[in-house]
Formats: sequence, C-alpha cells, structure tokens
Amino acid sequence: MDEAQATSSTATRSYWRWSKKDFFPETSFQTMSSYKTALSQTCPRLTDRLLARSSSTNELVTLQKVSENPMQKCLTWWDLIWLSFGSVVGSGIFVITGQEAHVNAGPAIVLSYAISGLSALLSVFCYTEFAAEIPVAGGSFSYLRIELGDFIAFIAAGNILLEALVGAAGLGRSWSSYFASMINNDSDFLRIKVDSLPKGFNLLDPLAVLVLLVANGIAMSGTKRTSSLNWISSLVSGALIVFVIIFGFIHAKTSNLEPFFPFGAEGVIKAAAVVYWSYTGFDMVANMAEETKKPRRDIPIGLVGSMSGITVVYCLMALALVMMVKYTEIDVNAAYSAAFEQIGMKWAKYLVSICALKGMTTSLLVGSLGQARYTTQIARAHMIPPIFALVHPKTGTPVNATLLVTMISSIVAFFSSLDVLSSVLSFSTLFIFMLIATALLVRRYYVKDVTPKNELTKFLTCLFTIIGSSIGASALWNSHERGWIGYTVAGLLWFLGTLGMVFLSKHRVPKVWGVPLVPWLPSLSIVMNLFLIGSLGFVAFLRFIICSAVMLVYYLLVGLHATYDVAHQNEEVSKIEEILFDFILEKSCILGSNTSRGVSRVEGSRVFQAHKLPGVLQAQKRSGSLQARSFRGVPSTEAPKGVPSVEVPRSVPSAETPKNVPSSKTPRIVTSTKAPGAFQARNSQGCSKCRSV
Repeated sequence: MDEAQATSSTATRSYWRWSKKDFFPETSFQTMSSYKTALSQTCPRLTDRLLARSSSTNELVTLQKVSENPMQKCLTWWDLIWLSFGSVVGSGIFVITGQEAHVNAGPAIVLSYAISGLSALLSVFCYTEFAAEIPVAGGSFSYLRIELGDFIAFIAAGNILLEALVGAAGLGRSWSSYFASMINNDSDFLRIKVDSLPKGFNLLDPLAVLVLLVANGIAMSGTKRTSSLNWISSLVSGALIVFVIIFGFIHAKTSNLEPFFPFGAEGVIKAAAVVYWSYTGFDMVANMAEETKKPRRDIPIGLVGSMSGITVVYCLMALALVMMVKYTEIDVNAAYSAAFEQIGMKWAKYLVSICALKGMTTSLLVGSLGQARYTTQIARAHMIPPIFALVHPKTGTPVNATLLVTMISSIVAFFSSLDVLSSVLSFSTLFIFMLIATALLVRRYYVKDVTPKNELTKFLTCLFTIIGSSIGASALWNSHERGWIGYTVAGLLWFLGTLGMVFLSKHRVPKVWGVPLVPWLPSLSIVMNLFLIGSLGFVAFLRFIICSAVMLVYYLLVGLHATYDVAHQNEEVSKIEEILFDFILEKSCILGSNTSRGVSRVEGSRVFQAHKLPGVLQAQKRSGSLQARSFRGVPSTEAPKGVPSVEVPRSVPSAETPKNVPSSKTPRIVTSTKAPGAFQARNSQGCSKCRSV
C-alpha cells in the first residue's frame, strides 16, 4: 500500500517544479544550521567519500528511480551506427582540420589524424566493454564511479560537463562560420565585434545561440525522432564525404605536400592532440545504452564498427584538403568550402558549405542527446541537484538536463572563439579517456573482498609505473628534450609495468564483450592519451587547472555533502534491517516447526523487507554466504525501540517445496535478481522452482 501511494504521489506531481527541496533534498541543506554542521565535517566526509565506490546495481537500478520516469528503449544497432557517424563526422573534420593544417602540422595533418584515430580506437575498445556490461545513461561517469570511486568520478563528471558545454559551443560557432562564408567570404560576417572585451572573447555570435536552441529543442522532443532525423541527414553527409574525397584527389597537386613536415614532428603531435576533438562524438553512443533495446549486442557493433571506418575516412579527407590547397593558404574557419573556391569550383563551395552545415547539425543533435544523459546520471548521483535527473513522462527524455546544457553552452558560444574552445575540449576529453583505460585495468584485476592484498599491492605498483612513465615521456616531449636516453628509460619502465601486470591474475572476466590483449591495449591507451595531453601547451593546462579548481570548490561546498547524505541514508536502512533481523533471531522466530513448507505464511507483523521483495527475509551469515529464512510473525509491540518498521502484506502465499526435496531438510531460499517479487527454492541437488511472493 505504501509503495502504491508513493507511486501515485509521484504520478500526480508536476514535472515542472522548482522548490528548494527539489534542488536540495538532502539533510545537509535543509536549514542553514544543518549546512554549517555539514561544512564543519568536511574533512571526515571527504575521507569517507574519497575512495567510496558505487556498484553496477546501484547505477543500473537504484539511481534510475531518481528520474521518476523511465527512458524509452527505442534504439537498435542501425540507430547506433548512424548516431556514431552523425556525432563524429562533422564535429571536427569540418572544424579543426583547416586550423591545425595551417598553424601546426601542414600536410602532415593526415598523420595527426592517424595518431589520434589510433588513440581513439583504443578508447573505443574500453568504452565498449563497459557499455555492454553496464548499459546506463551515465557513460564514463558511471564507469569511473564504479571502478575508481566517488571523488575521481566527480572530477570526471566536471570534465564531462565541461566537454559537453565546450563541444556544443564550438559546434555552434563553427556552424555560424560556415553559414557566413556562404554569404560573404568573411567567416566573422555575422558576428558582433566588441573592442572592450579581450581577444578570443570579443566576437559575439547570436546565430550560434539560435542554432543551439533549435538543435536542443529537437532533442528534447523524443529520442527516436531525433535518431531518425539524424540518420536521414547523415546519408547526405556521407554523399558529401564521397564528393570531397573524389573531387579532392582529382584536383590534387603533389607539390602542395612539400614540405610535408613544415613544423616538424612536434607540430604533428601538437595537432594530433587538438584534432582529437574530431573523434569525441563516439562516447555519445555509449550514453545511449539505457535507451538501446539490446545493448550487449548493438553497442559493440555501433562503436567499434563505425569508428574503424571513420578513422580511415578522416585521413582521406585531410589528405584531400592539403593536396587541393597549399597549407599556407587554407581558410582556418571554413577550410573545405574555401578550398573548392580556390581551385575554381565555386558552385562546389556552396554544396560543401550546405552539407558541412548538415554534418554539424547532426553532431549537435546527437551531442544534445548524449550531453543531457551525462548530466542526468550525474544528477541521479546527487552531485548536481537531482531535479536535473527527471525524465519527462511524455517525451521520455531528460528535459531539465537538456535545458541546463543548452543555456550554459549558449552563453559560452556567444562569447568564446573557436581556438579557445578547441584546446579546452581536447584536454578534457583526453583526460577522461585516460581514466577510462585505467578503470578498465582496475575492473579486470581488482575485485573488492576477492583480490588478495599482496596482489593488489603488485597491481597498484604496475599501474603507477605505467602512469608515471607515461607522464615522464610526455614531460620530456613538452620540454623539447629530444635525447634518446630519457625516452628509452620511460619506454622501458612502461614496458616493465605492463609486463608485470601480465603475470597477475585477472579477477573479473567480461561476460559479453571484452577488450583484447589486456593489459597491453589499455596500457597503450594510457600512454597515448597522456602523451597527447602533454602536447597541448601551457595555456590549455592553465585553463584546465582553473576549471578543475572551480569544480573542486563546488564539490567541497555542495557535491560532497549531498553524496555523503545519500550514501549514508542507504547505510542507515541497511543497519535498521540488520537490527531487526538480530531482534528476530533473539525471539527465535525463524525456522519454526513447519520447516518442510520451505517458507511459511507471513501474517500482520511489523518486519523488514530485504531488497524490497515482500515476504522474503535475507540474513548475512558470519561465513559470508547469503541465505533466506522463513519467519513467523513478530508482534509489533515487541519491536526494538527507535527502529522504524516496514509493513509487509498480511497475506503472502507460502511457497511450495520442490517435490524432490526431503521433508526433513529445508531448501535454501535465495532471491532472484531478474524477477522482483519472486524467490527461488533450491535444494541440495541444485534444482529450483520459482514462486511468487
């Protein structure tokens, strides 16, 4: 009855509600006094949450209840392939290629794309294993929270939101540049210049804001509708790619490839770190796992298959650009359309610009879907106000989260230039992908209460050796040190750290799809991502540090206390259940004389429910095994003082014992995770029957 009333109450509540309790329902924020008390306990709370880890069940089941309404499972492998294509192609190739070829890499931009593509593909492998086993909207945030703990997950969450906001803003600015180039050769034609603002923030872009509002409005209307619009538009983008590659090579001049390395190897690596932006859309597909009908089959197809093809396509498109036009003459804002105009194909300029706009529009659409789902899962964990976790009952989409991302990204797009946005985004993305590779190694080699301490020590030694040697190699490169001794030492340490991990036992095997060649591929992903991070330059580091510092202040003032309250509220419920069970044991009310019935009838007593399965009582034995036992009624007047009771239905049918279970033995009762409200009666021979409770 209580659950029915709660459901009814939820159903009658309006989606559009803005009270203080909807934003901050946690105990620490109820009054100013409670908040001051929480702040005074910041140090012990930080210690408590620093290494606290979530679980797959918590992310997949418990947190989804915060949204009140479920997201609709409406996507197939076909949708995921085109979502990946639509998100990735257009989010970078039309935006960053010209800029980096002109400024950093020259014709060797094709090698920059190959290096970034390899690093991205390694990250795709890691994402795929997680997404297939933990199909949740949170993507990398949830994966890191499960394997690396609450604090690391928050740092990742902040960077995820930063990536979402900066990525959307960058695409909005690029859309505006291409549209302006169709009207006038000046890509800043539609922007408003304000001389009083600092350079990089002085070109105001109202058109970018309008584009973001329209794209996010479509995303809010429905996932399937947005997906259908995306794959139809992506077919047009595919035709554009074929056009660019064929006609680009027809009008190619090999002389434009000389010199191939005008800025040296350092320029190639620096460009590779920035053009990584063009691969960032693939993680949006992992975010759609909660709305995928068969995630364990469809996500590997959508991620690995599409990204392999996209890497090849990017290299061909970059090569076509630098062979059509000398790298010194490339338009950094609208590279492809300007390139066709320079070779005399003015009509192609408009075709390329229109199709490029379509590509960027689909990237905005898919990005809007993925960014909102990131935000939703972060809000479900109470790291930001849980009102942003609500799913609209009619559209089945997280409207509040989408509105939040839209408003902030619109403000950023209105002021910030493209070069400022791209460096921030690349750092954030590379950092998250490095953490995902680390989390995969932790998932394979460490299972709490299973991995022996000596093996954990060996694993951590190997892991820190891999990370430390990778940082060392990156620091050497960034310091312009080109001697072979330092790189040899760093490479040898990386090899020994990875080799040492090979000889350790894996304590978890993937059930569905696993990354091959573990630990070599995740370890290679770590070193490549850290190496690319080190190539971004001091300004990108400074911006990242400033943003992270702001996130940390927010965490210490708000996020820490909200997550602490939620975690310990769940712990209190567990303690209450344990107290009640001990009380029942003392009263000798379990396993009565009628044991041959397996589970006796429960009648109007105040007892607790384990895992919300009415009529089933679970006890954790001292040996660690989990068994359920039947019990008789405990009069409510004898309940322990101060322990809130939970009502159990007064009439719960008793379970029938399987026929081949001897009457002198009570079958073991375990709850079924797949069928709420059911239990399994299992005898010593292993046969079982399911009975409703």
